[in-house]
Amino acid sequence: MHRVPRGIQRAPSPSPSTYSSTTASDSSDDDSEEQLQGAAFLIVVDHQAALHGARDRRAHRAYLSRRDLLRNPRLRTPFQTVLTGEVDRAYITTMGLDVKTFKRILEAGFEDLWNTSAIPRPDVSAWGEARPGKRSLNAAGGLGLVLYWLNSTMLDKSLAQIFALIPSTITRYRAFALDLLLRTLKSVPEARIVWPEEEDMEKLSELVVARHPLLQGAFGSVDGLNLPTATSSDERWQNAQYNGWLHGHFTSNVLVFSTRGELLHAAINAPGSWHDSRVSSGIYAQLEENTPDPYFLAADTAFPHNRSTLRSKIKTPVKSGTRTTREQVQFLDQLVSFRQSAEWGMRAIQGSFGRLRLPLDANDGRARRTLLETVFRLHQIRVRLVGINQLRSVYEPIWTETKEQKQVWGSLREMFFPDIRKADRVAKFHYIVVEDE
Repeated sequence: MHRVPRGIQRAPSPSPSTYSSTTASDSSDDDSEEQLQGAAFLIVVDHQAALHGARDRRAHRAYLSRRDLLRNPRLRTPFQTVLTGEVDRAYITTMGLDVKTFKRILEAGFEDLWNTSAIPRPDVSAWGEARPGKRSLNAAGGLGLVLYWLNSTMLDKSLAQIFALIPSTITRYRAFALDLLLRTLKSVPEARIVWPEEEDMEKLSELVVARHPLLQGAFGSVDGLNLPTATSSDERWQNAQYNGWLHGHFTSNVLVFSTRGELLHAAINAPGSWHDSRVSSGIYAQLEENTPDPYFLAADTAFPHNRSTLRSKIKTPVKSGTRTTREQVQFLDQLVSFRQSAEWGMRAIQGSFGRLRLPLDANDGRARRTLLETVFRLHQIRVRLVGINQLRSVYEPIWTETKEQKQVWGSLREMFFPDIRKADRVAKFHYIVVEDE
């Protein structure tokens, strides 16, 4: 029998209850550890799945991320090369304006608006302070972006490569710049669309008579422009946009062109199902109230002008089978020849502004109107600042210099949208040839 040294007390023997308590505690700790290990395993598995999913998405991603693009959108991008080169032909091909006109719009208010207006965002106050220094593009870049978009049929991913911006930024900047451009154009005298005074009608008529002596009093021509429109999600609006004659959905516009190629009146953004007489109500009012005799417009045979007050204000070729005198035949021949000026005006607009060759947004009437008004005011700027004679000699060769572009020019109404995109001149301007090393 062992003795315990004096001063040292023997530890009491544990009772059965103590044994059971210790065993339960150890078991609880083991369970907790197993649960933690299981949770950690699930976290690792979830993380690995997320990584694999991200890699899978990147492999099938159809949009560009920041690292796919050039680093600085303000330096050495394809657009910056065009901008700093200041070559008229490059500006006209990509933006539809020469260098001087581009700077004119920039200095007419666009730059000030760009630098003082906050870009609308859902997570930022609409009255927030503008921070132009933090933006990926300066004012010239913003103007260039919206002009590239208006003058081309390119997808956003193509614009992303040209401007070195991710698609979401392209969309936000484009909408912002389009709104600023329209606000600027409304303040520029050369962009105005106004009905001429009697003195101006006389001058315009003299230009017509110089080539068509029998058309005394003709000062312009009128024609309809039906633009393709996407199918609306609203069934009532979808029916309103459907044009039974053309068998498709359209937005109707009626334009009046002067002999100089300027727009004298633009009735825009009407549903495609509307008859021309309904779309043209504003033009009829101008002819009845603000057009003295003997001035008139030339129009197509199908253009409605049955109202007695309009018969002397709108003159059209007679329908086939109508008996005419020799003098009437000569007059009608000259009338038909002059009416081609409206066709030229339509082609000048559609040939330059490629965006009109793609379906317009069916669900946003305000966006459609902004787009159309901007395009028509830009047409005014281009005609008045470049000049109609120079315009035709400069622009038409560019629009028709390749086989595909001639097809767009001559057969626009028969083309499908993918073919229109393939023939886009702005996209082809930025093709880059990489030589094998």
